[in-house]
Amino acid sequence: MQNETIGKTFAVALGVCLVSSIFVSYAAVSLRDKQIENKKLDKVKNILIAGNLYDQSRSIQEIYNQYIKAEIIDLKTGDPLPQDQYNDDLNPDDFDIQAIADNPDYSEPLPAEKDIAGIRRLPRYMAVYRVIEDGELTRIIVPVFGKGLWSTLYGFLAIDKDFKTASGLTFYQHGETPGLGGEVDNPLWKASWKGKQLLDDQGNVLIEVIKGKVVPSSPKADHQVDGLSGATLTTRGINSLIRFWLGENGYGPFLKKLKEGSNNE
Repeated sequence: MQNETIGKTFAVALGVCLVSSIFVSYAAVSLRDKQIENKKLDKVKNILIAGNLYDQSRSIQEIYNQYIKAEIIDLKTGDPLPQDQYNDDLNPDDFDIQAIADNPDYSEPLPAEKDIAGIRRLPRYMAVYRVIEDGELTRIIVPVFGKGLWSTLYGFLAIDKDFKTASGLTFYQHGETPGLGGEVDNPLWKASWKGKQLLDDQGNVLIEVIKGKVVPSSPKADHQVDGLSGATLTTRGINSLIRFWLGENGYGPFLKKLKEGSNNE
């Protein structure tokens, strides 16, 4: 009798597990498209936040469609990729940095001495976002990524129309320690980037994320950002990744061409 009771208990437990697994699997499959869409919307939201365009009272997609002109650029040359060369991978709407970086057709190994951002492979192409207001370019929003302490941080940096001043910064994906490196999400810290000098007139990288607080009276204050308290390695990682993406292996050629084009107008 006791063995029969134990057997029934196991049978019931097995049945419950089986039914539960079916429901979980069904939910995962049925919600997959919704999860992908939400992830895409969150990315668009962060593009708008970086560009100081986000408005809670309006549709994210509506604002994006009104102000953003997205394109794919060749990082080495800084030139836009012709739209007739767009495909399922190389298009602004579905651009996936991780997938592009992992694909040998669209990326290349980065020598250790150049890889200050810790990304290992450099995409040959990146999606960039022009902010157009009243028919004029007012800023550029570019994706950035690189190693922190525990994770790879993915975000967006907005650059003013002078192509050397920061307009905003946000990170939409990371696994840094809450309360320490996770302070990259702190609105006050992100706001401190606005107006900072990223580059000099010759295109040399100036910006620094320092350990500790910026001294307002310092001659370097206009191109320094406060470090994250108690998060030295995350601070160092952000400093390195921002400097990498503004340099010759990142958006340097693209920004140079934009500046030359604006000077010729």
